[in-house]
Amino acid sequence: MDIRPEYMARALELARHATGTTTPNPMVGAVIVGADGNIIGEGYTSPPGGPHAEVNAVNTVADPAALKGSTMYVTLEPCSHWGRTPPCAGMIIDRGIPRVVVGAVDPFDKVSGRGIAMLREAGVEVVKGVMAEESRRINAFFFTAHTLRRPFVTLKWAQSRDGYLDIRRDPAVTPPAAISTAVTRLMTHRLRSLHDAIIVGSSTVIADNPRLDTRYWPWRKPLPVILDRRRRIGPDYRVMQYEHLIISDYSDIAELLSTLYSRQGITSVLIEGGAEVLSSFLASGLWDVARVETSPAVFGDRGAVDAPQIGCKPVMTETVGPNVISFYSQNDLVDVKNL
Repeated sequence: MDIRPEYMARALELARHATGTTTPNPMVGAVIVGADGNIIGEGYTSPPGGPHAEVNAVNTVADPAALKGSTMYVTLEPCSHWGRTPPCAGMIIDRGIPRVVVGAVDPFDKVSGRGIAMLREAGVEVVKGVMAEESRRINAFFFTAHTLRRPFVTLKWAQSRDGYLDIRRDPAVTPPAAISTAVTRLMTHRLRSLHDAIIVGSSTVIADNPRLDTRYWPWRKPLPVILDRRRRIGPDYRVMQYEHLIISDYSDIAELLSTLYSRQGITSVLIEGGAEVLSSFLASGLWDVARVETSPAVFGDRGAVDAPQIGCKPVMTETVGPNVISFYSQNDLVDVKNL
């Protein structure tokens, strides 16, 4: 088979169009090339319950007969099982597509090599591993979760220049210290929308009464997860007005993450606080990326709640207005520029 990497590059470009809309499914792009070397169909993954990239690509082909001499380039192995939609591998076989070029093998247990095997058993010529690293990187959350069997973990906090998360205050009277700007709050809501869940401790709920929503960004709203071992959170807090999950019983961070993955199907979590929860994740080593926003403000004697200490150098920093955002990473798959 004559492999043309530029077609896989185009499929990767298409996959990125699905950013923030597909979880818990991966972002996938598909390109169908006709016998004459021209692209005759393109598609990317729809939101959950909708068609996958392969189906969307096939549905754009003007002349279905052209599929008989075509080659499909797809960034991730076609699925082989029934979920909310039929298996894409079966659809490819039924449509008579004779050649498939695959980026990365799917790490999900129900697929993982089975889609490729199904295609080959039906006589479809399959080449895998074309731009595989790039295919894995655009789905760092998905690959991390199904490889390590725990959600991808992003830590996030904002701090003053002298290392405080807040000022000394009465939560019933005074709101939290304003560290983020209007622009960085917008960025935070985008970051939230990329994740399946947001985790906070009960102390953060009591002190800040957060909504934990994405009102400044038009993508989906992640599930709020409240860690409340002392069972202090009642129905009057704002986050309780939405769908949420309260976890009161877990032995350590590893058990917490395993439970969220195996019982809730959560593939990515954003840890927003407070300091005790963030420090627990840092101490466990079970985190992938940290995003730390630093304001030029100095709280001095008013400062309260020391910011967590991360203990490594940032892989990237960016200046957004007066604030600096530093990114730290323990996961080679993730490109922090996309967060």
